[in-house]
Amino acid sequence: PPLAALYAHLHRSSLAHSFEVWQGGVLAGGVLGLALGGAFIAESKFHRVTNASKVALILLAGHLHARGFTLLDAQIQNPHLARLGVYEVSGEEYLQRLAAALKQEAAL
Repeated sequence: PPLAALYAHLHRSSLAHSFEVWQGGVLAGGVLGLALGGAFIAESKFHRVTNASKVALILLAGHLHARGFTLLDAQIQNPHLARLGVYEVSGEEYLQRLAAALKQEAAL
């Protein structure tokens, strides 16, 4: 409950977002995360329909790019994300990219 309350507060503050994919009027999957400046930190992916979270992540990347975001943090690299073009950077490079992205103004 405390974590749910925190995310509800972050959502009301326009920081937490759910990028969703729907199929036939039913929620199929999506990506939950935080938008901070020009960075989107994906906290969780979910699916009710096979591959729906993959579709959501691909669509989210395009959506963010079109709106001036420069960093999409998928958090954990795995073979599934690598197939989608996600790549890992060093901790030092990540901190540099994050610092630059936080200075940007971008809006979902």
